Amino acid sequence: MISVDEAVQRITAVFRATEAEAVPLKSARGRVLAEDITARLDQPPAPVSAMDGYAVRASDAASAPATLRVIGSAPAGHPFGGKIGTGEAVRIFTGGVVPDGADAVVIQEDTTQDGDKVTIREAARSGRHIRKAGLDFAHGDVLARAGHKLRARDLALLAAGDIPTVPVRRRPRVALAATGDELSPPGAPRKPGGIVASSGYGLSGMIDAWGGEIIDLGILPDNADALAKLPERAKGADIIVTMGGASVGDHDLVRSALGPHGFVLDFWKIAMRPGKPLIFGRLNDTPLLGLPGNPVSSFVCAILFLKPALATMLGDTARNSLRAARLVRALPANDSRQDYLRASLIFRDGEWWTEPFAVQDSSMQSAFAAADCLIVRPPRAPAAQTGDRVDVLALDDI
Repeated sequence: MISVDEAVQRITAVFRATEAEAVPLKSARGRVLAEDITARLDQPPAPVSAMDGYAVRASDAASAPATLRVIGSAPAGHPFGGKIGTGEAVRIFTGGVVPDGADAVVIQEDTTQDGDKVTIREAARSGRHIRKAGLDFAHGDVLARAGHKLRARDLALLAAGDIPTVPVRRRPRVALAATGDELSPPGAPRKPGGIVASSGYGLSGMIDAWGGEIIDLGILPDNADALAKLPERAKGADIIVTMGGASVGDHDLVRSALGPHGFVLDFWKIAMRPGKPLIFGRLNDTPLLGLPGNPVSSFVCAILFLKPALATMLGDTARNSLRAARLVRALPANDSRQDYLRASLIFRDGEWWTEPFAVQDSSMQSAFAAADCLIVRPPRAPAAQTGDRVDVLALDDI
């Protein structure tokens, strides 16, 4: 058996970033940038008013009260075409371009207008209530870096930078197949001794959230002929992911059935719980990740190994990260396998606290769905007491 860290390194080492493609900005949320994006203009493009009021020369209203002649207006989108001279003012609104000659804005609450005259009751100060050109960003500034996964607020920033399309990494194509004679889709008649195929729904959601594109190969029966068709059906995939058929039983056929069709094993079995019987290798030129059949084992392995594989293909700079939390209750010493315990996570008294669930069976999806995190227990970790700090992997972003 190999360690979790070694397995991650060996899996991610075989992948390269996918090619770039241009997509419209409005469709780019969740996509990963292939290049740095720079602004195509200054923002704001010209000095603008931060308030409703009057644009003035500060020297004309250095002391209050001061009465000035109003010579025009400057609403947002309708700049005043002239120049402010001595003793003059222009009515201005938030976002309006500051007229030539003005160097201050007096807010309307500090003024009184009577016809074409305005009385300034609060002394003006040069630069007051003016947003200078390029205050937010300047032409050529980097707005987002390559490898960044675009969020909704990033789209707004790029739009402000006059970016209509963005270069992003092509979504990695994941061929996903469940194996097992016992499986049937939700809502379909169940076979004698059968169960509902559920893991694929969770994995599909994870893959989508991680930026992948799913090629759904459905449920394959436990026979060599069905698995022999996998290379043809998975054509065009960047990675093939199977669920089940990765253990040592007579009906666990992934390795034996695919061997004559170009499958070469890299490694099998990882020193972890849940998820020990994981397979990784190549089916001809396509990497293949064989996940365990137990649903929770499958999900944990996907988080630890499939997620970083997709991130590598996307050039995504984000990775699984651990945080520290205090134990609500004690844990016994761990054995030789790295353990991932489903647990709750709460914030109290200024710190994160975590409590492992009492039952950790790898078939229990209800516990996984209820979990906030996985407590990571390294091999041979000593017993931990209430209040001790442990590493946890949060599940709220999987």
